[in-house]
Amino acid sequence: MAGSSLHEQRDWTVAPGELLSELLDERGISQSELARRMGRPTKTINEIVNGKAAITPQTAIQLERVLGTSATFWINAEAAYRHDLARFAETEALERRTPWFERFPVKDLVRKGIIDRAPVARQIEQLLQFFGVGSPEAWETRWETFAPAYRQPPGESSPAARAVWLRWGEITAGEASTAAYDPDGARRVVQQAARLSVVTPPQAAVDELYDLLASVGIALVLLPEISGTRLSGAVHWPSADRPVLQLSARHRRDDQFWFTVLHEIGHIIDSPRRAFTDTDADDGADSASEVVDPEAEERADEIAREALVPSAALRAFLARASPDDRDAVRTFAGELGVAPGVVVGRLQRDGHLDWSRLNDLKRKYELD
Repeated sequence: MAGSSLHEQRDWTVAPGELLSELLDERGISQSELARRMGRPTKTINEIVNGKAAITPQTAIQLERVLGTSATFWINAEAAYRHDLARFAETEALERRTPWFERFPVKDLVRKGIIDRAPVARQIEQLLQFFGVGSPEAWETRWETFAPAYRQPPGESSPAARAVWLRWGEITAGEASTAAYDPDGARRVVQQAARLSVVTPPQAAVDELYDLLASVGIALVLLPEISGTRLSGAVHWPSADRPVLQLSARHRRDDQFWFTVLHEIGHIIDSPRRAFTDTDADDGADSASEVVDPEAEERADEIAREALVPSAALRAFLARASPDDRDAVRTFAGELGVAPGVVVGRLQRDGHLDWSRLNDLKRKYELD
């Protein structure tokens, strides 16, 4: 289909030489006569008529003098023709890059409006525009060398899909208004962010989080998953002075959501100007994961844990109450100023509570 469309477009393209030939026929002027009047070799005129030579600005001016048609007309006709030839050549080159394009989650890109339902060359062109690069080779230079540290189940996340999701976040963050990044301010907002877990409805909490992070120069972006990513969160720095905290809210539970938020803020505080991508903090008690920088991940985990449920307070709670005592968990959460589901998540992750217990205390998040 794409090739047929390309051939049809070629048929519509008119070379300036064809226009010149038609004009000469209308006026009964031979190519040799035109050459004599212009003071040019007949061979040159013949090459122009047959599309083998371009109409230069100087030639356009001479045609204007001899035939009365403006030089601008000939210059524009030549430029349009050469542009069409370049476009046809580029389209054919892009069609040969279909195997590269098929590494991306094409159906998801169409569903999310990132590219259109179109011939493959057009889709590749739209994808390159989305990434802001001129060619697949340029994409590989930009994105295959972009290697964020990550925590993810091995073999289940596509680098191309991750790149799409992160680039989508870059673009979305570029539309946000934030203050200049303030590292000290980022440290101060950790506790404030943790306390937002009690705000209802959940969307109101997220709206407050947007404003809180923007006040210290962090752009919060909440975007749905792209097929093949399986990422819950990421931190990246499209510019050296503006971090982006990107969330997918995969499972939409309050414990998971707020741990991910604080974990990513932890990365920003602990490892400035480094990129990280993360799956859910826990996809289940026995989920395997591959970690590029375990020390950085543990430091970010520690920041999140201590902000949400400080270890000293947790030890005191466990000394006086059973971890599966529903009322005790609610009371303890109230003392900390966090949602009960956040406490349940910490108890489960630390092995004090079975993963099947008290999950009804966790809230489901439906977010815009």
